[in-house]
Amino acid sequence: MVREIDSDSLKLRLGAFDNLQLVDIRTPEEVAQGVIPQATHVPMHLLPLRQTELPRDRDLVIYCRSGARSYHACQFLMQQGFDNVINLRGGIIDWARQGFGIGVLEKAG
Repeated sequence: MVREIDSDSLKLRLGAFDNLQLVDIRTPEEVAQGVIPQATHVPMHLLPLRQTELPRDRDLVIYCRSGARSYHACQFLMQQGFDNVINLRGGIIDWARQGFGIGVLEKAG
């Protein structure tokens, strides 16, 4: 079962400087339109190749546009032995709908 977090709870955890990492799995074209601040970009199709870059010692909040692709990405990572993955329910759409900030990715993934 994939754990999920909503935008409000994620905002609180980020505000508390919680030990988590945001991972944006959208395409480079989607990411160019904006990201949740502090996110790392690992396109979904590269997860199998780049999973070793992801920490296992803190929560990974995976997100996409609406939460569907990231849910499947969480399932994949769990099959690879990650027990620290959390899906952002509603994705960046819900994040923006709640009025939370969207930034520019400093380093493309």
